[in-house]
Formats: sequence, structure tokens, C-alpha cells
Amino acid sequence: MRLIVGILVVFACVFGGYSAMGGHVEVLWQPFEFVIILGAAIGAFIIANGAPVLKGVPTMFGTLFKGPKYNKKAYLELLGVQFSMYKLIQQKGILGIEPHIEDPHNSTLFNAFPTFAKNHHAVEFVCDYMRMVTMGSNNVHEMDALMDEELETHHQEQERLVSAMQAIADGTPALGIVAAVLGVIKTMGAISEPPEVLGHLIGGALVGTFFGVFVAYGFFGPMAQSLKSTFESESKYFLSLKVGLLAHIGGQPPVMAIEFARKALMSEVRPTFAEVEAATAALPATT
Repeated sequence: MRLIVGILVVFACVFGGYSAMGGHVEVLWQPFEFVIILGAAIGAFIIANGAPVLKGVPTMFGTLFKGPKYNKKAYLELLGVQFSMYKLIQQKGILGIEPHIEDPHNSTLFNAFPTFAKNHHAVEFVCDYMRMVTMGSNNVHEMDALMDEELETHHQEQERLVSAMQAIADGTPALGIVAAVLGVIKTMGAISEPPEVLGHLIGGALVGTFFGVFVAYGFFGPMAQSLKSTFESESKYFLSLKVGLLAHIGGQPPVMAIEFARKALMSEVRPTFAEVEAATAALPATT
């Protein structure tokens, strides 16, 4: 919704302002200029990016339309699943978690928290590190460094999408100039025409420059920034997991481990201590 509202505001202000000052909107309709600019931008995008980024385009636009997928309820659920895991280990020992991490899809513990269970990367992240703990790895500093490497890799994978969108934003003004130059070349071929015809041709050529700058700074640039903000916001989900796991490995009791995890969240989505306490008290007994 936010993306749609933003697009409508950009169109309304630019074209509404142009019309209000006496401009003729129909002059701006130059479809072949648009084909040159957008077609070249798509071609350049394909040249510049590998298969993982190209396959990620639907996901990229889905993220733009939906925005961050985690809200306060999702973070409260994340703290709940961590509390249940650590409580189970406290009650039954480290091997008590083994059936859940070896078969997470059928885990009654994980499936009690649907948002977490549907997040393949988050489930894999937890299972991998809890499995290492069951095998005897309990050095907090080594685990911290390893988690940082994995999260940095995940961040770099997301950053490729941001960089790809930003590259389009950086390139479309220049492609607009290409379209404008081609329009001027076309105009020079009609130099013998009367002034009103030449004026129309020159105006059409200048639309290329306008359109390149318009889509770059009105759409592609803001979209790249929106992607970056969304991915940075969502990275806190995994940071909370990391902090909670490290606190648990370091010997903190469940209630303290999730308090560590809670503190890693952004203030606008961070549940209060009382909300976490009430939510964890209402959780069913872990098995």
C-alpha cells in the first residue's frame, strides 16, 4: 500500500503540476522514447546481474509491495519459540531438543509458532547451531564469529538486489540522454520542416531526458532505498536469534536469554518486558 500511495503522489504532483502551469500532457506521450530507455535498462540489468539476482526479481518486487514481513506479533512469537527451546533444554537436557532440530518440519515445538516455522532460513539457522551445541560446541566466541559470517553472507545476498535496483536508478538518466540524442538526430533529418513541426520533434526528443530522470529519481532510486530499509529491518529478526542463542550457550537461563534477544530488536517492534512475560507464561508445556 505504501508503494502504491507513493507512486500515485509522484504521478499526481509531476503531471498535475505540469498541467496546472499550462503544459500539454499529450506531448509527453512518446512511447518509443520509453521503449528505448526502459528496454535498454532491462537489457543492462540482464547483462550486469547473474542468475540468482534475476531469479530474485519477483521476490524483490514482492518485498517492495508488502514491506517488512515481521511485525511486533512476529517478534513476540520469535521470543516465544526461543523461550520454549531453552526451557525444554533446561528440563530435559540438551538431547531433548534433538528430535525437533533433526526433523523441524514435523516438530511440534516449531509448528506451534507458524510465522517462525514458515521461515526456512530462520529454522535452518536455529537447527544448525543447536545441532552444533548437541555435538559439544559451546565456545561462545567461536559461535559468535561463525554466526556473524553466516549473517553477513545472508546480508550480501540481499544487498545484491539493492545494488541491482540502484544501478538501474543510476543508469536511466544517461539512457534518457541516449533517447534524447536519437530524437535530436531524427529532428535534424527534418530540418526543412516548418517551425511548428520542428518544435514538436524537439519537444519529443527532450521527453527522453525527462523520462530518464523521472523514473530514476521518482521510482528506481526510492525503490532501492525501500529495499535496503526493509532488509535492514528484517536483519534484526536474525540478530535477535543470534543474541538469544549465544546467551543460552553462555549459560543464561531461558528468561534471561530471551531478554537478551528482545533487546536486539528495533524499538518500534520490540515487545515490552511485560508483554514477553505474559506471552511466555501462556505457552503450553514443551515436549
